[in-house]
Amino acid sequence: MQDTVDSVYMEAPTTKNDNRLCPLWKLQQRHPKSPSLSVDPSYSRASQPCLQLSVKWQKEIFPAVEIDTTQSPYVFKCQLFDLTGVPPERQKIMVKGGLLKDDADWSTIGVKEGQKLMMMGTADEVVRAPEKGPVFMEDLPEEEQVVAVGHSAGLFNLGNTCYMNSTVQCLHSVPELKSALIKYPHSGRSNDLDQSSHLLTCATRDLFNELDRNVKPVAPMQFWMVLRKKYPQFGQLHNGVFMQQDAEECWTQLLYTLSQALRSPDSSENPDTVKELFGVELVSRIHCQESGEESSETESVYSLKCHISQEVNHLHEGLKHGLKSELEKASPALGRSATYVKESCINGLPRYLTIQFVRFFWKRESNQKAKILRKVDYPLELDVYDLCSDDLRKKLEAPRQILRDEEGKKLGLKKSAPKDNDVKMADAEGSSNSSGESSLATSGEGVPTDKKTHLTGIYDLVAVLTHKGRSADSGHYVGWVKQESGKWIEYDDDNPIPQREEDITKLSGGG
Repeated sequence: MQDTVDSVYMEAPTTKNDNRLCPLWKLQQRHPKSPSLSVDPSYSRASQPCLQLSVKWQKEIFPAVEIDTTQSPYVFKCQLFDLTGVPPERQKIMVKGGLLKDDADWSTIGVKEGQKLMMMGTADEVVRAPEKGPVFMEDLPEEEQVVAVGHSAGLFNLGNTCYMNSTVQCLHSVPELKSALIKYPHSGRSNDLDQSSHLLTCATRDLFNELDRNVKPVAPMQFWMVLRKKYPQFGQLHNGVFMQQDAEECWTQLLYTLSQALRSPDSSENPDTVKELFGVELVSRIHCQESGEESSETESVYSLKCHISQEVNHLHEGLKHGLKSELEKASPALGRSATYVKESCINGLPRYLTIQFVRFFWKRESNQKAKILRKVDYPLELDVYDLCSDDLRKKLEAPRQILRDEEGKKLGLKKSAPKDNDVKMADAEGSSNSSGESSLATSGEGVPTDKKTHLTGIYDLVAVLTHKGRSADSGHYVGWVKQESGKWIEYDDDNPIPQREEDITKLSGGG
């Protein structure tokens, strides 16, 4: 079964004066370890069948280790791995009747609140390098290993959590988002932010920190618990097993929470970090051909939709379909319902452009969600100039001219004064270059204060989230992220796999 693109994320190259800023995909910003996050005790007691145990390992005792008896003991071992560094396969935990098995049933083990368990096992150790001689990567501290390897850690699958793992890896690829999370207060919250949103934001920050500091896989237990508390739909069970969920829904809910938490109402420079990074401003014309009524509206969304039909073979075609739709509503002029046509165009661009391939739909005949397997090609670079409003196009013309001049210098051409014909030619050329991912541009000299006036409407592909399988309620999600070095890494849960760039555009579907 071939992987099909579910979402793509692109970064926008920007311009400053006469220099083109290189698009970077740096994911390795680090910050001191944040203090451990404790979950609201009312959650574990009231909404989950949880117990608190104490665990003795060597000379250490870990009190109040919380377990969820609806999950397998393997998840409990992942928690102990976080605490002790002993991999689950090395752990020997003594319980009544022998050793605790990964697939044992908690109800038959008979553990009780406050019970003390003993664990045996050796933690992984970093081999020290000799005083003289070559230094091998295995001998380096783990933070230095991350730099040497060139990518961050994978995430353990805690039971159908591939949708969450791939979403986190794609969001983790945005340096500005990590920087904003670093500045988020470790304790306390604003008066208009609920406690569960605050906890989820802290858990996201701490998980990003763990990914940056480790080469070995990380168990996202704390993040998963808080995510389920904030959004209970991600905790749905089927036959006692957590169900597969929609990665796009996880992306949307997590971005909404972060947008609420990372707002800075007292800062005039950047009041809404998430909106600046991901928000797309749309202006729409709504008209009824039957009555002649016409109105307009504006809205801000965090992703564009690529609608897939028999006529759509390329991402750019799907985006045009997604910006035009029909809706039925009451017509004051006709005194009854009528069909209206809604035509939208982009009036404001973000630093990162997220595009969702609308592959899942509700099939009435079978009364279930179905998946569209049609192949839809997408490139490594996307130009959305022809999808923008006239006002936005005017703002993009000067940065695009600078971009063309820079490309001309590389080819040994002389700089030319901007002309209307040049702009039209660039538009024609740009419309043939399309891609679907969010992209970012930074440089050592910094980013201009008025970032949006320096965007060109051209985006480079930096992350892809794919779904393998024919069913919307099963299958497997994988994240593909471009590194600072230009290399691509496939994050298949806890297994990061290097990939070639030419293979990324082959994830276009087709069954």
